[in-house]
Amino acid sequence: MTNLARLHELGLFDARAPRYTSYPPANHFTNTVGGADVAAWQAALPAGARVSLYLHVPFCRRLCWFCACRTQGTATDRPIIPYLSYLHEELRLVAQSLPADVVVSHIHLGGGTPTLLSPEMFAELGAALAAFRPVAEDLQFSVEIDPTEVDAPRIAALRGIGMNRVSIGVQDFDPVVQEAIGRIQSYETTREVVEILRAHGIGSINMDLLYGLPHQNVARIADSVDKLLSLSPDRVALYGYAHVPWVAKRQVLIPEEALPGAEERYDLFETARTRFLRAGYREIGIDHFAREGDSMAAADRDGTLRRDFQGYTVDDSVALVGLGASAISRYPQGYAQNNPSSSLYATAIEAGRLATLRGHAFSDDDRLRSRMIEDLMCRFTLDLPRIAAAHGVEVARLRVMVAPALAAFGDAVRLRDDRLEIVESPRLIARMVAQELDAYGRPEGHHSRAL
Repeated sequence: MTNLARLHELGLFDARAPRYTSYPPANHFTNTVGGADVAAWQAALPAGARVSLYLHVPFCRRLCWFCACRTQGTATDRPIIPYLSYLHEELRLVAQSLPADVVVSHIHLGGGTPTLLSPEMFAELGAALAAFRPVAEDLQFSVEIDPTEVDAPRIAALRGIGMNRVSIGVQDFDPVVQEAIGRIQSYETTREVVEILRAHGIGSINMDLLYGLPHQNVARIADSVDKLLSLSPDRVALYGYAHVPWVAKRQVLIPEEALPGAEERYDLFETARTRFLRAGYREIGIDHFAREGDSMAAADRDGTLRRDFQGYTVDDSVALVGLGASAISRYPQGYAQNNPSSSLYATAIEAGRLATLRGHAFSDDDRLRSRMIEDLMCRFTLDLPRIAAAHGVEVARLRVMVAPALAAFGDAVRLRDDRLEIVESPRLIARMVAQELDAYGRPEGHHSRAL
C-alpha cells in the first residue's frame, strides 16, 4: 500500500480538526467569564510567579488576504495613538490585580503589524512595560516583524526596550503566489531586514512559511524554502494555510480554484519538510523546525516543549496575560478573551474596567484532557500512569478515554504498557488523534483542514 493510500485510509485528506493551541478551542468560549473573574484569577496567582505578556496591535498598513487574524487597515497613525494609550491603561489595570512580586518572563508583541509603530511609540510602550512589573533575567521579548514595514530606527528602538527575538512572516517568496494572497514582499527586502536585525544583536530569528497557498506547486515552494534557508533562521514554522472565508471575510479574495488539493498540500508539506531536515534542522511537533542549538530543540529533547496560542513554545510561565483588542489570556483557572472590537475594547478600558468579552473556566476534566492533548501534540505519546498521578485519577479512566483513538486509527496508534503512542505519520494525524480526546462538539466545516 502506498503512503498516500494509507493516509487516505486514515482519513487525513478529508479531515478537519482544531489546531489545539488551546483546549477547549476558542470557538467554545462563552460570555460566562467576565472582567471580575479575570481580576480574581490574576490576584490568585502564586507569589513570585513567572507570567507572560502578549500585547496585540491590530493595525496594518495593508490587509493580506490570507490572514485570519483580528486586524484592521489604517493609512495613518490616527487610530493607533489612542489605541496605545488604552493599551498602557490596560497594563495599569492589570497591575492593580496581579501580586506585586510576579516576574515577567516572556513578552510577545504581535498583531496586526506591530512594527508600524514609530520609535517614539516603542519608547513609550517600553516605559509602560518597565513600570508594570520587574522582568526575569532570562526575559524573552519577541516581536512579529513585517519586513516591508520596518526600518533600522524602529529596530533600534525595539532593541532598546528589550527585544531579543523576532518572528518574520514570509509565507512564500514566489511573486505569483504573493500576488494571489495580497502580500508583496521580496526576498531582497527580507534579507536586508535580517541583516539589520543581526547587526543589532538579535540572537534568535524565527520565520513563518505557508503551504497550501494559491498557485503553489512543488517547484515554487522548493525555491521559497531554499531562499529562506539562505537567511539561516534559528526556527521555522511551516503552517498549512487555513482557508476559512466564513471566519476571515477577506479570504473571499483568494482564488479558490487556484488552491492546491489535499494530495497537493501533502506534496508541498513533504517537499518543504525534506529540505529543512536535509539542512540539519530538528523537527519539532507537527509544524516547527529548529537548529540544534536553539532552545526549542532543547525543549523538544528534554520533554518540556509546550503549546499555546502562539503555537509551540518553551514558555514555562504559569499565566499568559493578553492585552489589547481580541487578546486571549490563560490563567490556571481558565481562558479569557478581550473584546475583538477596538472601539468596544477602548470603551471598557476608558471606563476603568477590563475588556473581557468571553472565556472559559476550566473543569477538572478540561485540565485532564488539555494535558493529554498537549502531550499528544508535543510528544505524540501519553504516559497514562504519569498523567493519572498528576491529576489524581485512575489509570483505568484514562484507558477508557483513549479507547476511541485506538478504535479510530487501528494500528497507527498503539497502547503498550499503559503508554499510548502515535506510531504512524504522527505529525500528520496528531490533530485527528487529539480530536478523539476532545469532549466538546465538532461543528461541521468549522475547522481548517487537518493537513
